[in-house]
Amino acid sequence: MIAEFESHILALIDEMVEHASDDELFASGYLRGHLTLAVAELEHDMGQTPEALNAQVVHSIEKAIQAGELTPRDRVLVQEMWAGLYQQAHQR
Repeated sequence: MIAEFESHILALIDEMVEHASDDELFASGYLRGHLTLAVAELEHDMGQTPEALNAQVVHSIEKAIQAGELTPRDRVLVQEMWAGLYQQAHQR
């Protein structure tokens, strides 16, 4: 189930690449890394649900923010893009 959900999100990212701004390309690439990491961390967990994936990605992004990886502007961009991608994939 989680692999299928990941595929939906990656497809959404791929669909936006052709028309994305530089900021959107940055955020989508950044999120792709966090998504892949979250899926790998949940692979051995029994909570392989879209909700668990969302929580893991949000946690991963928060850790990156605390480590100073993102500027305030980039933080908002990444968080908003993740929320939108998660919502779109959840509606499929």
